[in-house]
Amino acid sequence: MMKEIHSYWAYLVILMLAFALVNAVLGITKKRNFTDKDVRIGLFTLIVSHLQLLIGLGWYFMSPAYKALKADSAAVMGNSMARLLAIEHPLMMIIAIALITIGWSKHKKKTEDVAKFKTFAIFYGLALLLILSRIPWSQWLQF
Repeated sequence: MMKEIHSYWAYLVILMLAFALVNAVLGITKKRNFTDKDVRIGLFTLIVSHLQLLIGLGWYFMSPAYKALKADSAAVMGNSMARLLAIEHPLMMIIAIALITIGWSKHKKKTEDVAKFKTFAIFYGLALLLILSRIPWSQWLQF
């Protein structure tokens, strides 16, 4: 059940990140004012992604990938799918969540509206790229 929750919640994370990124790019190109709506979009994205991290960590330590890594790390490293599930996916997701958190923190220190949007665009965009690059697509699309 934990794996299903993690997999379905990922849709929400990706949608929110994409929405926040598009909102930031539109804010930059249209030179909009950075309003409370933009803050809420960024904050909701931050919250959804952190919840996904907690769900993911819970699943990871119960998963067969973690158990295999503990039992025979050399075999896991030699198998690309096992390595993706045991090492690459968790590591990249943690880095992506860190980028989202940094972007959220940095935007608060900016005084110009365009700078706030740029901060979201850069950090949330990089996080989205990392997430999309390390999703185990062959397993995820089976749901």
